[in-house]
Amino acid sequence: MTPRTTDWWRHAAIYQVYPRSFADGNGDGIGDLAGVRSRLDYLQHLGIEAIWFSPWYLTPMADAGYDVTDFRRIDPRFGTLAEAEKLISEAHERDIRIIVDVVPNHVSNEHAWFTAALNAEPGSPERELFWFREGRGDDGELPPNAWQSIFGGSAWTRVPDGQWYLHLFAPEQPDLNWRNPLVRAEYEDILRFWFDRGVDGIRVDSAAMCSKDPDLPDYDHSVFPDPHPYVDLDENHDIYRGWRAVADSYSEPRALIGEVWLADPDRFAQYLRADELHSAFNFDFLGCSWDPTALRTVIDQTLAAHVGVGAPSTWVLSNHDVTRHVTRYGRPDTSTAAGIRQYNPVVDEDLGRRRARAAALLTMALPGAVYIYQGEELGLPEVEDIPAHRRDDPIYHRTNGEDPGRDGCRVPLPWNGTTEPYGFSPDGAASPWLPQPATWARLTAAAQDADPHSMLTLYRQALARRAAEPALGDGPMQWLDYAPDVLAFTRGESFTCIVNLSATPVQLPDDAQVLVTSQPLSQGVLPVDTSVWLRTA
Repeated sequence: MTPRTTDWWRHAAIYQVYPRSFADGNGDGIGDLAGVRSRLDYLQHLGIEAIWFSPWYLTPMADAGYDVTDFRRIDPRFGTLAEAEKLISEAHERDIRIIVDVVPNHVSNEHAWFTAALNAEPGSPERELFWFREGRGDDGELPPNAWQSIFGGSAWTRVPDGQWYLHLFAPEQPDLNWRNPLVRAEYEDILRFWFDRGVDGIRVDSAAMCSKDPDLPDYDHSVFPDPHPYVDLDENHDIYRGWRAVADSYSEPRALIGEVWLADPDRFAQYLRADELHSAFNFDFLGCSWDPTALRTVIDQTLAAHVGVGAPSTWVLSNHDVTRHVTRYGRPDTSTAAGIRQYNPVVDEDLGRRRARAAALLTMALPGAVYIYQGEELGLPEVEDIPAHRRDDPIYHRTNGEDPGRDGCRVPLPWNGTTEPYGFSPDGAASPWLPQPATWARLTAAAQDADPHSMLTLYRQALARRAAEPALGDGPMQWLDYAPDVLAFTRGESFTCIVNLSATPVQLPDDAQVLVTSQPLSQGVLPVDTSVWLRTA
């Protein structure tokens, strides 16, 4: 393996694989490691430098794998540990690094620790690994406090002996007590387990939520308090200092990448100090509207927040939890509340895809690392007509459908063919675990492969140019005053990116060489909702 630099996480193009929906190798309708291994050449051709895997561990799938029973075992739906090790090796042979998800806030209710806690007495050491508490009311019939689950309903569930346990997500995901040294030791050992098997980095799920105020105080859910009783407590930083020590103990240090949802940029940046996480996801950019002022503000704030701690910025348009941006950009409101999900039946998909193409070039040109969610390179839209009986996300069911949940961005990928399963599973195999739209034949990887104007071709061209361009990736940028509602900036001495978010076409510089463009150009004019990369004198 011959990486460009050992600090690859500062500049890499990183592709997120949601294993359940990427490719099905054994024909059971569920994506697996065999399917991923069969598509490594596709990913290498795409031009990515690392793969981030959503959880592949043993799980009952109460929350799509984010309810982990055993971090040291691969779930049989996906394959075996030996196959995971083979996948890591085969990816490395292609100069592709591997990032795996680790979920520190909670485990599955089938985890050995929680099973032991349920069988133990109140106040026992087994229960001290979690947040078991007595209830309120005359007979303890009320939850210990009024905290609400992020997935809807109470954050507490009562057990037969009368105590309650905390779960900020689903009841099947009991929260761990990070004040217990056994929890800290266990997770540091989990990191070593995967680093020893060649994993290059860890993505930390819900990184700002591990620690809780031990007094468990109530608070007004309509107002974000400061300090919050379970988001962004200072104790979190001690956790990640311990993790950083583990990551730095290897001859080539491993990377720690946080899912940190925080509105305060200064608090966000504290997780990226030199002895904590290496980088974190940029949710402000992900949820930003397709608006020149809003985008420039988010970009400036992102760069300013990172420079003080010497960390690289990250840029992401979609992931496994949010509305796919082809759909979002086609709606009248192109923002996403809190960067999560939004729903509006009015969608101009052609407009959304045009803007998505322009946004792809914008993100790949900005300083730092870029994350690509599987299917983004195919221009897949959100699937919003999944029948209720086929939906899997606990958010949908716990809110009685009020929140559409995340299934729409997790529909299995279309690889080839004209009907379901579109090559996701072998011919004649079981139907995919989520239904694929009948309109996806034109969006398959095979259909786009030889089309010079396809989204897939655009991503391949842009990623190849990004890798070859010394000024791209990590490093400085300089804004240009170009035209109203147009974002323009330079990288290095001769690279320029221009994004036209105005209502009219704009003229390009006469002496510029076009490197990549999101839409065809005519007579040196940049159309509306179009980006271009230029070589300038």
